[in-house]
Amino acid sequence: MFEDINKVLLITDMDGTFLPTDKVPTKENLEAVKRFQSAGGKFTIATGRALQAAELYFDYFKCNFPMILFNGGMIYDYDNKRSLFDRYVPGTAKSMVLDILNQFPNLGCEILVKSNIKIVQYNDMEEYHTRICKSHPDIVSFEDIDEPWYKVLFADTEENIDEVVSYVTQKGFSGVDFVRSDRFFYEILPLGNSKGTAVKKMREICGLDDFTVVCAGDYNNDIEMIRYADLGVCPSNATSEVKAVSDLVFKQSNDENAIAAVIDHIFSKIN
Repeated sequence: MFEDINKVLLITDMDGTFLPTDKVPTKENLEAVKRFQSAGGKFTIATGRALQAAELYFDYFKCNFPMILFNGGMIYDYDNKRSLFDRYVPGTAKSMVLDILNQFPNLGCEILVKSNIKIVQYNDMEEYHTRICKSHPDIVSFEDIDEPWYKVLFADTEENIDEVVSYVTQKGFSGVDFVRSDRFFYEILPLGNSKGTAVKKMREICGLDDFTVVCAGDYNNDIEMIRYADLGVCPSNATSEVKAVSDLVFKQSNDENAIAAVIDHIFSKIN
């Protein structure tokens, strides 16, 4: 599986996997990534973040392979500043969002489009999300958004998101996927789209047939890519559902340099 490090692609989730709780990449993880890339390995991210929120970290590290954004909605070549693949939620999602916000008038809601994050309903959790992601969203009305939507994110306390999940389940909305990406976040994605389908598409369009693809993640929105990977791994802080589908569960958490441990494992397997 690991005959040639030049044919190894490591794809990691950002929040909860590569990034520690304080959102500042650790020296150990950064040095491991640099060592991996210098040896010929390919390193990139698969994140629910928009490009604007992800690229804030590129002063710390560089991806030497296209990245996955919007939980699988975009494959982006950062070096050449171009999208290789895009998938949008259908126009029918707007009526679902309006229904949900009518039922939960204090629910935070943001629409992610290519140009920026668009917040259509603000609350304390949206303020927290904006702060930890160090993003600069636009606060707008629905009528101000004239771009296709990559995804919708609802934000609130864990208890309130539980209620939103129950409501959505009872309503039986169709034509999109609803995914919980964190205790505080619940998302609308294009039907059948995920980080896993994006990894599969990346293998196709980037010519990865002879590559070993390693995927690392911690939350349920990472499950499909971990299942699809040649080697799917997770840190110790991963959910039980993620641990159940992972080939390896590392003893290190995201606060204990889990990605450095993954890279050490890859080097230990190189023939």
